[in-house]
Amino acid sequence: MEKTTEKYLAALKKDLARMRIYAHALGILNFDFETCAPRDAKENEGDTISFFSNEYFKIATSKRMKEATVYLNAHKDELCELDRVLVCYLYDDYKKTKNVPPKTQLRWSKLFNKAYIDWYNAKQKADFSLFEESLSNVLEISKEDVSLREDALPDFYDNLLNDCEKGMLTRDLDAFFSELKEGLIGLISKIGASKHVIRTDFLSRKVPIYKQEQFSNYLLELNGYDMNKGYLTTTEHPFTSNISENDARVTTHYYEDMFLSNVYSVIHEGGHAIFMQNEPREDFEHFINDHVTNGMHESVSRFYENVIGRSEAYIHLIYPKLRELFSEELGDVSERELYEAVNVVTPSLIRTEADEVTYGLHIVIRYEMEKMICSGEISIKDVPKKWNELYKQYLFVEPKNDSEGVLQDVHWSGNFGYFPSYALGNAYNAMYLKKIKSDMDFEGAIRRGDFGAINAWMRENVFRYANVKEPKDWLKTLTGRSLTAKDFIEYLTDKYSKIYNF
Repeated sequence: MEKTTEKYLAALKKDLARMRIYAHALGILNFDFETCAPRDAKENEGDTISFFSNEYFKIATSKRMKEATVYLNAHKDELCELDRVLVCYLYDDYKKTKNVPPKTQLRWSKLFNKAYIDWYNAKQKADFSLFEESLSNVLEISKEDVSLREDALPDFYDNLLNDCEKGMLTRDLDAFFSELKEGLIGLISKIGASKHVIRTDFLSRKVPIYKQEQFSNYLLELNGYDMNKGYLTTTEHPFTSNISENDARVTTHYYEDMFLSNVYSVIHEGGHAIFMQNEPREDFEHFINDHVTNGMHESVSRFYENVIGRSEAYIHLIYPKLRELFSEELGDVSERELYEAVNVVTPSLIRTEADEVTYGLHIVIRYEMEKMICSGEISIKDVPKKWNELYKQYLFVEPKNDSEGVLQDVHWSGNFGYFPSYALGNAYNAMYLKKIKSDMDFEGAIRRGDFGAINAWMRENVFRYANVKEPKDWLKTLTGRSLTAKDFIEYLTDKYSKIYNF
């Protein structure tokens, strides 16, 4: 390595180390903002977050960082593989932010924080009008952001999709969602024609929250989540926060009369956290940790939640503990009845509560909505009306209010383009499910509770290259194939034909 290259790399990593400290502090502040901060304190806390976010941004866009990034990008051949990956990430960020002044970033940050507060208040009051202005601001910020980028993609929405899932654009997703939608509609039709009746009366029984909390901790530890490097608490919309190398926090939301909501929220968010806790050590050393795309992350969280968590083997594994903790509430429920109930297929309003089969249509709706919003085909004020129309068209249900409709998800208070990641995650994990089954006795390991073996396979195959490769290359390396919805439809068909006897 030339001395000049060595000098720039050392200076770059010194600034990245400072940025990591700011990022750590921001992670704690943001976690507090979305969990335990008093409602009346959120505006002040949001201002503090905006301040530190702006200080972080100033370092990231400083003259010294820009010079180092541009120089090192031109001399990548002198760097080791992981440092080349780092410089590629930084150069992409440089092209996106080089024309964004710190004062503009500060304004955006404050508007995003206000959007979260407005979304939260609007959801509590089931009144979209309280969020309408902020949603308009989010859209305008996104447009302004893209307009300032060097080498922005021609299509506005493609830029937002590419931010969330590198290399996956509308041309890819239109084909993918067309294949997915066709397969799901056909499968839902077969399930609807089945005469098999699944018992669900016990799903709405009241289960004390303190018992649910005990079960949540049991599930997280069972699946391999390291409680010495994590923390579980509650929030309005569950999320996982990657605060630092040894701090991956999980949140959930408890409902006394919907105990399964928490069960699968915890397993899902725990999947994200297990991914975070198992990133390769060298990725942290080279500052490329936490560059996993949203689709990769969702593939893992939904793998634990559904492929594992709703499997017959997993229900067999956790059934004794469930009977022990919930003997009064669920003592009359058999293991088979529980398995069928956690997999019952019923078109519903709430995405996070949806079954595996109809879930994909919730994402189809959001993808189509985002395309219409970003193209200007519909105005912001007409978003609730269009949302309700699509739910009636695809799922034959209609929201009674905005809270169970367009306000149910937090995502649009921060960006557009994330939602397709959930469907991509399902497709990714259905593809690597075939590989794990060929490499080990996967169902046997679940039945035995051998998550040491399962998580070791995930580390070696799924987690290992996630920070290094773009989604298409990562998927090709992992499965040897390109993206398809076919494996996911086959997985669902095989599973649900046995449950519904068709």
